[in-house]
Amino acid sequence: KATGTRSVHANTDYTPFARRRDEAMAAACKAAGARYTTHHDYLLTHPEAVRTTQGTPYTVFTPFFREAQTYPIQQPQELPEKTSFYTGTLLHAWSGERASILPVENPHLFAKGGRTNALRLLRRLATLTHYAEERDQPHLQATSNLSAHLKFGTISIREAYHAIAEHLGPEHPLLRQLYWRDFFTHIAYHHPRIFGESFRTAYDAIPWGNDENLYGAWKEGQTGYPIVDAGMRELRTTGTMHNRTRMITASFLVKDLHIDWRWGERHFAQHLADYDPSVNNGNWQWAASTGCDSQPYFRIFNPWLQQQKFDPECIYIKRWIPELGNLTPAQIHTLARARPSRLAYPQPIVDHTKQTQEIKAAFAAART
Repeated sequence: KATGTRSVHANTDYTPFARRRDEAMAAACKAAGARYTTHHDYLLTHPEAVRTTQGTPYTVFTPFFREAQTYPIQQPQELPEKTSFYTGTLLHAWSGERASILPVENPHLFAKGGRTNALRLLRRLATLTHYAEERDQPHLQATSNLSAHLKFGTISIREAYHAIAEHLGPEHPLLRQLYWRDFFTHIAYHHPRIFGESFRTAYDAIPWGNDENLYGAWKEGQTGYPIVDAGMRELRTTGTMHNRTRMITASFLVKDLHIDWRWGERHFAQHLADYDPSVNNGNWQWAASTGCDSQPYFRIFNPWLQQQKFDPECIYIKRWIPELGNLTPAQIHTLARARPSRLAYPQPIVDHTKQTQEIKAAFAAART
């Protein structure tokens, strides 16, 4: 009312909280004599649009991807440079005690906000010519780093789609990652119970150990498993984590430490700069084998083999674990069997083989 606003526009969002918020916004605008309008532009495809031949939402990614790709993606339209929607004065400013609740700036934060930085990343796409071969190597900057900008709207999903297609080609595997974002959001839209429940509800009967000490060691990067600890320290320091190590650390929490995936989902939500509720939930349920199209419960990442394959020279590990800086890669990869004396780094807090055998049995029992 104070600004004389007659119309409010926003992108449609699809989580249960977002839908309740938009209903409240519409009611508030109506009471103030304004119209509240939302527009589909957060995803490439609308959750109500992409359906199976039976008319039901997809719950498996590959057929979803094939169908979703058939929908044309509109080119973004540029506004005139001097477009201004509001020229009045700021009505409210946070200061004093209210401002004290704002987070302290993290100088180590990896994601740099703002439109200028987002456009810089779009131009950088042209350098990702070896994305398919390098994207799983956490010591390289071989991924797009667009996720936080897509979340906060400094670039649009359509803008990212067409930039990738232009710089790297319409069949580039990076485009597939955008559709994973759509897929997880569609799942959350059609099955909102996943915020709190396993998609495969039988697995909610698994008796999780939920050991607070093991959970604390995982959060602090003190598990004695170098690739896990490197990932968790990267997250705590920078607000991001490489996608490969996100999968490894998530699998380790659930399959090795026997901790409920929801605990990990919450921790990532508190620390990831690119946190998206639907995507975070989808990724966690994938790693925990509780999701709709997830990793089979009997296929478990071995952290030692993962680090040998994706960080063979331990460049990433040494970057985040200075305690191991003087060891050779061979020594780091064999720490479970041969440990140098006076090493200021913890012993493995669990036995991988024993723990994974037990969790497989727990999943199998829950299925029956």
